[in-house]
Amino acid sequence: MSALSSNDYEENDEDVFLDESDIITEYDVDAEELPDANEEGGSDGEDDSDEIDDSIHIFTGHTGEVYTAACSPTDAALVATGGGDDKGFIWKINNGDSPFELHGHEDSVSSLSFSPNGNFLASGSLDGTVKVWDIANGELKCTLEYPNGGIAWVRWHPNGGFVLAGSEDNSSVCMWNPNMASYMHVFSGHASSVTCADFTPDGRRICTGSDDATLRIWDLETSKVNVVAGHFYHREGLTCLTISSDSSLALTGSIDGFVRVVNISTGKVLSSSSECKHSGSVEFAAFQPSSRSTSWRAATGGLDKKLIIWDQDLSPRWTCHHTV
Repeated sequence: MSALSSNDYEENDEDVFLDESDIITEYDVDAEELPDANEEGGSDGEDDSDEIDDSIHIFTGHTGEVYTAACSPTDAALVATGGGDDKGFIWKINNGDSPFELHGHEDSVSSLSFSPNGNFLASGSLDGTVKVWDIANGELKCTLEYPNGGIAWVRWHPNGGFVLAGSEDNSSVCMWNPNMASYMHVFSGHASSVTCADFTPDGRRICTGSDDATLRIWDLETSKVNVVAGHFYHREGLTCLTISSDSSLALTGSIDGFVRVVNISTGKVLSSSSECKHSGSVEFAAFQPSSRSTSWRAATGGLDKKLIIWDQDLSPRWTCHHTV
């Protein structure tokens, strides 16, 4: 085909086609080295320079996604992890990749919890079992079977004598005595799955939050149940809760993005983040360790990529924005 002048380009509106006779030079190009269409020097237009990795240790034993992790309350270097590869591991930070594997689960390990004295580890799985492990010798102490559904969370009683667990497939909560490997009690009453729960630090009550948008406070001594619900509480399901160190307050987060504080003794909603809220579901909540009814702060994290630090009147003191 003959070459076209610049005038031809301006005046000729016809399509121009190239054939093999127009090839001047050929170069071999590795397709993997070609950038994506939206890349300019890196993914999504960002600089392709290496990010700084400030981690002190990387665990490499899992072959699937990691769903849960727990740190020993008595040994800062001892960490347990569980994941979608149906495996659990106990690691020592800065001790190489020689973990102890928790064998026996037949589905994803979804929750882990150390006993308060650090002597035992409870591993909950979607296979519907909770396994209790002796940390000193790595042996399986007992297997606790949940009646219906996979385990979503596991908690220890403050004195270490009881294990509490719940499922996203069931509206009830089970409590066992791991020392005797025996079933103790089932807490029923929620209209939907129990998504979060914990013992009060004094060991006298259990707080359970549900997808039915209620908080239930169970008195272990009197069997009395206080139900927190209604217009001044959450409008959608609860996702997380935390309890103050003096066992007086429960702070709850919800799919609705709001944070509420409840008096555990009376069930009264004391304060709510009515003027400021997460723009997505609240996924994590924690009181400051020294928090009491008269003086407290708390932190919540949500799907809106925000970490909010709250003062006692539930006004935000700081908001930290995450980019990813």
